Amino acid sequence: MYSEPPVVYDLAAIDFDTPGKRHYRLAFHLDSAWGYSLVPLTVVRGAAGSAPGVAVIGGTHGNEYEGQVAVKRLCQDLEAETMSGLVVLMPQLSESACRAGTRVSPLDGVNMNRAFPGNPRGTISYRISNFVKTQVFPRVRVVIDIHAGGREAVFPLCMSFHRLPDAAQFAEIAAAARLFGTPFLFVYSRQMASGLLTDEAEDEGKIAIGGELGSGETVSPAGVRHAYEGSLNVMRRYGLLPGEVRPIGGADQRLVQAPDLEDYRPSPRDGIWEPVAAPAANLAKGELIGRLHDFSDHSSQPIEIRAHRAGVLIACYSAAVCHKGLTLFVIGEETEFPS
Repeated sequence: MYSEPPVVYDLAAIDFDTPGKRHYRLAFHLDSAWGYSLVPLTVVRGAAGSAPGVAVIGGTHGNEYEGQVAVKRLCQDLEAETMSGLVVLMPQLSESACRAGTRVSPLDGVNMNRAFPGNPRGTISYRISNFVKTQVFPRVRVVIDIHAGGREAVFPLCMSFHRLPDAAQFAEIAAAARLFGTPFLFVYSRQMASGLLTDEAEDEGKIAIGGELGSGETVSPAGVRHAYEGSLNVMRRYGLLPGEVRPIGGADQRLVQAPDLEDYRPSPRDGIWEPVAAPAANLAKGELIGRLHDFSDHSSQPIEIRAHRAGVLIACYSAAVCHKGLTLFVIGEETEFPS
């Protein structure tokens, strides 16, 4: 008979240690009403062994669905009897944003991926991020945070991470990201924003991986497959699941880096965005990427947006309506994988 997962009011009562699989709904007090945001969490503790822990997170942004679907499948499919070590699964980290289908939480207007390291006395998004930092990160070696472009951008299917001063950590992150089998891996800038989940995990020495596995507020079958099968591959590689890593997709993978902010080009004005080049395109310097239209004067010529350098179009603005200052496109350069 169906029964809903228990609601946990005292977060210290979560059992991370006893072998088995347990589903929870974590009760975070609402800031402006009498009630809770019930954040889903599943703990799977292997019946034997002590392999490094893995956390897999979806729904950091509520309008990005591939991670939510893939992590929910992991909650159903993983069985403690066949595993070693600890897996922590959070399919809807910003539960209120996920229910609303929005990038930020409607409860406090906070982007969860700008809320780390959090604050135990802050608004609800900061309290959830503080829980992840203080209760999840210390228990795991690998942190996987699955994203998609939502209404913000279109990427070729890619896993994403930062270039780090610790060469060994960077090489291990790149190797783990390759297990997802995406055609691209994207090394992006840590200068874009502060408070990212993966930033916080990296700074704690974790193997932290992001991913852009869809766009347009849809559910990409390929994106879900890479998220789900790639997470299983990580568990196999780190000894939580038996068996060998399994190939996903084609054998070719390209590493593209855009560590400098000058390669993240903002829109020069409000307008209607007409893309011409597709993500993953190899561009020459000066090549046309798209046009920005002003319909206040329909007789005016559009602004032609051209590549400021040669490279790979690794991201492109997705919506038609674009406001001044939003990132229109990102051009990266292909590079070699670290050894």
